[in-house]
Amino acid sequence: METALSEQSPVPLIVLSPARDPVEAINSILRRAGHPTHCTWIPALRDLADALTQINPELLICASGSNDELQTTIQLRNQIAPTVPVIVLAAHIVDEARIGAALALGARDVVSLANSERLQAVMQRELRAVRLERAFNSTLKSAHEARRQLEAVLRRSNDAIVQVQEGIVVDANPAWLELFGLEGDLVGQPVMDLFEESTHAALRGALAACLQGRWSDHTLKANALLADGTSLPVEIVLALGEHDGEPCVRLVVPSKQRDERKLAEELAHVVGSDATTGFLHRRELIQALTARLASPAAGGMRCIAVVKLDKFAGVERNVGLLASEEVIAEFAKLVKATLYPKEIVGRFGGVRFLVLLERGNEHDVETWGQQLTARVHKQIMRVKDKAVTVTCTVGLSVVPPGQATLEPIIADALDSCRKGSARGGNQTVRADRADADTRVQSYDKVWVKHIKAALMENRFRLVQQPVASLQGEDPHMFDVLVRMLDPQGKEVLPSEFMAAAERNDLLKNIDRWVVGASLSFAAQRKPGCLFVRLSKETVKDATFLDWLDNHIRSSRAEPRRLCFQVTEEIAASYLTQVKHLAGALRQRGFRFALEAFGSGRDSEGLLEGVQLDFVKIDGALIQGLAGDPQLQQRVRALVERATKRLIQTIGERVENANTMAVLWQVGVQYIQGYFVNEPEQVVLRAER
Repeated sequence: METALSEQSPVPLIVLSPARDPVEAINSILRRAGHPTHCTWIPALRDLADALTQINPELLICASGSNDELQTTIQLRNQIAPTVPVIVLAAHIVDEARIGAALALGARDVVSLANSERLQAVMQRELRAVRLERAFNSTLKSAHEARRQLEAVLRRSNDAIVQVQEGIVVDANPAWLELFGLEGDLVGQPVMDLFEESTHAALRGALAACLQGRWSDHTLKANALLADGTSLPVEIVLALGEHDGEPCVRLVVPSKQRDERKLAEELAHVVGSDATTGFLHRRELIQALTARLASPAAGGMRCIAVVKLDKFAGVERNVGLLASEEVIAEFAKLVKATLYPKEIVGRFGGVRFLVLLERGNEHDVETWGQQLTARVHKQIMRVKDKAVTVTCTVGLSVVPPGQATLEPIIADALDSCRKGSARGGNQTVRADRADADTRVQSYDKVWVKHIKAALMENRFRLVQQPVASLQGEDPHMFDVLVRMLDPQGKEVLPSEFMAAAERNDLLKNIDRWVVGASLSFAAQRKPGCLFVRLSKETVKDATFLDWLDNHIRSSRAEPRRLCFQVTEEIAASYLTQVKHLAGALRQRGFRFALEAFGSGRDSEGLLEGVQLDFVKIDGALIQGLAGDPQLQQRVRALVERATKRLIQTIGERVENANTMAVLWQVGVQYIQGYFVNEPEQVVLRAER
């Protein structure tokens, strides 16, 4: 092992020190011992996060002057590069007490320049240990992947396969060349040249994650660029492989096996779909909407959107009646790219389209409309050698909970769209529900009675949604949601009763039920962390902390297992109360988070002003992330600011592998959403 160490390339080290002298001294001592090094000097702790991410060091030398600085350094190391050993460099000869204190904080040892022989021995020991661990882990992963890949290749001999190293194609099978319509050899070409630019961010993230063993059989959606200049949507399976003794990433486009049932389904879809857009015809659209609305939403809310191309007569005059259908087809692609797989869309007539959105909340729906109008406005279409730009207007009408009648909802959305068009178009308009006040009051009378009865009879239930790590082990973290049971034991979704609870000052009571049940669950099951929402009523409630103290004692739960969360909007509106609440909760050992983070006017100010352990990136930002480079930069900046403050980041409402890949690339640490798991599993029914 000693021979191997001396023969390898320079050892990458990071030396965290306010002065440069220790860097030169360590470099000199190790070189004299036959260990060439590449020392990176980091003079300030604020630069350490970027260095750990970019350099991937084998050792971190910390010349800190206090235990507090050492503790902060190790916390940052644990967050970004937990396998890198930390060695403390002391100014003078160290004693057993100093070594013991450093070991207790997580350091591997304490050395000094005064004893160069011990410094060499300790560093050689830690280098040997970290390399053995990495080699062992790599061997296990390689063996597992080799077997899995061999089996996959034997099963998929007709699949299109390409192998990639450092972004360059090193091998492609005939099926890949045939799929892309290529002749000749692809070796040496950048793999990104084979795909549309909108796919690049997700593909880069997936390649990097796969190369580090953090991509597990997820299917990536991409638009392949064919030899004839057209594009083809494909689904790619990524796997870690080996080529000429070096690690590579294997991209596989599985060959499609069709059975008679699938062919029948596809034929029925073609018959019921518009030839230009591929969307449902009006009759089939109404049937699909009626069937979907007959069953309750799995979570969140529903909304009908009418989308209309603005001033399309001018487009027809510009490019011609027949060629204008190409504009409609391109527009339909833009609309489809913004939708989730299970959402319904159809051509309602002419240049009007109808969409059923199923999103988390009303803010998500309005953000979808704004992002769609912005995307359409900046898109340049090429039709008959002409550059064509169009705009659209979106009319929104929220589907009320319970049994909804489709006709008035569509009528409201159409009316909203007309209003937007009359104002010049290129905007999103939500239906004015002022005329529904009497219906709301009648609706509230019913639900207030049910909510109060459910609270008295303990007819609420917790469900969990797992929070997954993008960096390794399962953190055993869960987002806590609530369901109500009706007198017959049937589950009632929060979208049906929460609005009435908020309008009638009942959220505080529901909050306390959820907190009490979560404490009981934490005491019984001991999860890593439960994320528990608090409403603005609880934030303003001066008695909540005293109530919480009593329930901590009675439940015997460990506070560190709960993380209370409020929305960024609540934090901005009630900043004084939130700062006080966050501080008081963290003093008691709880953790604190902001959700729906990043869409407010002063997100960075909240990072500085509120004591936080986590921020959850707003699902409205996550929705369009995979295909929007500007949005990716915005999220990356939020993540970097949070990381510098040792605040962990979670991506909300992640719906597909492409979004997960982009989040991994921009540095988000955890994700939650239907791609991870649907929040339907009952975890506990509290008995109090």
